[in-house]
Amino acid sequence: MAPSTIPKIILDTDPGGDDLFACLWLLSLVRQGLAELVAITTTQGNVAARRTFTTASQILGLVGLPEIEVGRGVLVVGAEKGDASHIHGADGMGNLSDTLPPAIHDWATARSADDLMIEQIRAAPGEMTIVAIGPLTNLAAAETRCPGILRQAKQIVIMAGAFLCHGNVTPQAEFNVWFNPEAAETVLQSCHNTVVIPLDITTRLVFTRAMARSVAQTNSTHPIAQLLTGLCEFMIGTALKYREISGIEGFLVHDAATIGYLFYPETLLLQRATVRVETEGHWTRGQTLFDRRHRAKATANAWVALQVDEVGFFASFIADLQALLGDSHDQGTV
Repeated sequence: MAPSTIPKIILDTDPGGDDLFACLWLLSLVRQGLAELVAITTTQGNVAARRTFTTASQILGLVGLPEIEVGRGVLVVGAEKGDASHIHGADGMGNLSDTLPPAIHDWATARSADDLMIEQIRAAPGEMTIVAIGPLTNLAAAETRCPGILRQAKQIVIMAGAFLCHGNVTPQAEFNVWFNPEAAETVLQSCHNTVVIPLDITTRLVFTRAMARSVAQTNSTHPIAQLLTGLCEFMIGTALKYREISGIEGFLVHDAATIGYLFYPETLLLQRATVRVETEGHWTRGQTLFDRRHRAKATANAWVALQVDEVGFFASFIADLQALLGDSHDQGTV
């Protein structure tokens, strides 16, 4: 791939289990020379903002990419209370953080995520892809501080929402939107270059124990293999406990679908739509909606993924994780 065609990416994330699988997939593609990860911006969501920052730093150290900058999350004011530590563990990574190298980035001196995002988009207008796999607080903060900045991104790919299926926090709402629906509405109404990857397809992406073993067998002593195996077991336990996967021994890799869209777009089918977020309803706060009626729609703001080729998706996902384990670069130790 010619250097000029390698996508420049900012990953905005609140590392929990599925975030980490998405991050490792992207880092494998970086290692293969297929992507440039400009920065990771972390956000409050699955766990607290400081913890998500530390996790992102630990993962970059583990993979051997300490030079990638990590931005600290904008703190949420007036958002819904609570997190998803009951799903992802107190540290957001299956309580495995102590098995990883220490964080290599400093929270106290790190730049704010919105500052970092604004600077990087301005430096390469029309070139930067933002992959947002947590609550959209940082993106909304950047847009509020610098109106029009998100329109200067090449595209914004978000894992968010539930349209023709039920939510995973309330009957209507998906977690990333529910956590800060005002931020989601700000982002969606600020630009028309957004791709939405909702629960409609991510609830079909079950990463099984057999898949984890297939990856780990590439190099079973590799510290990343040990992390993936341990994290998979933890996530399977919580997925079964909360009945997310109908008894299948696996867990949902929601956030990894964004990476699948970017690098293996043939695995997804999308529909153009005008997406709105309910921010006021007592029972429906955080619900995402679009108009399915057969009438002209002149104000579409997003592409929404509604179908996925699970077999093709996981074939690519597993192969790239195996490539990461086969990489010869120096690694941290567990």
